[in-house]
Amino acid sequence: MLSGLLIVLLPLMLGYLVPLRHAGALEWVNRGVNASVYVILLLMGIGLAGLDDLLVGLSRMGGQALQLFAVISACNLTALWWLSRRLELRMLTSPVVAGAPTTKLAALLGSLSLVAVVGGGVLLGLILGWLIGGGVYVHAERLAEWVLYALLALIGCQLRNSGMPLRQILLNRHGLAIAAVLAASSLLGGLLAAPLLALRWNEGLALASGFGWYSLSAILVGDRLGPLLGGVAFFNDLTRELLAFVLIPLTIRRHAPLAIGYGGATAMDFTLPVIQQHGGVACVPIAVVSGFLLSLLSPPLILFFLSL
Repeated sequence: MLSGLLIVLLPLMLGYLVPLRHAGALEWVNRGVNASVYVILLLMGIGLAGLDDLLVGLSRMGGQALQLFAVISACNLTALWWLSRRLELRMLTSPVVAGAPTTKLAALLGSLSLVAVVGGGVLLGLILGWLIGGGVYVHAERLAEWVLYALLALIGCQLRNSGMPLRQILLNRHGLAIAAVLAASSLLGGLLAAPLLALRWNEGLALASGFGWYSLSAILVGDRLGPLLGGVAFFNDLTRELLAFVLIPLTIRRHAPLAIGYGGATAMDFTLPVIQQHGGVACVPIAVVSGFLLSLLSPPLILFFLSL
């Protein structure tokens, strides 16, 4: 039962064992991760084009993603609001960072560009299927699997060389608390949503374990459960990030754990500049630790639940 899990986790662990001592090498790894994500999402779009009834399948995918997002977000917001009342993060009242290096428009466009890649893959798949035949969808799935292994190895290397010492992570109790509450409430939401989506309990948990890391969750879920559910995972986690851009400026002053936590794994990268801009420099270590822990937790959890 766990053999598939070990096969996919192996490149992640091997990548984690590789130390990078040169900034240039890490830059190439980062570029490789970005390129791999775009390639796999393009291949996922090609796989979606191979559905027997494409329009019905896409409609179903959108409906399931919306239901999953609604249930998980309700659990997340309730749990994080409770945590906000328990944790006193007065440090977040520090002055806003002047000229923080971010624009919400650029961040949103970066997210939406991934949607465009999936859409482009669907169009390309329809064209190739008409020109070549249905075999193109099988080849796309096989190629996506091999690119996935390379991506996992690169992600493992990124996590190893992220510059976050284990001691710093374990001693940041605010970041630990936020990550734990977000993860637990997301898994509860996945369990509650599973029967609504006619899914097995472990599939609901797997879909809920992306924690906002939409590119990786879509790839891992799509590899095991097909492009339709991969698309559900993608749009569920992407919508989390888009809503986080709206919630952070509105809530971070009075409910900092909610603002930091709702972004999930993106708190260490995509939503971090917005958190810094509106919450102040003191909230940055908390956001980075929370996002790092959720990023570290997400791939093993998804793969574990999919192996059950």
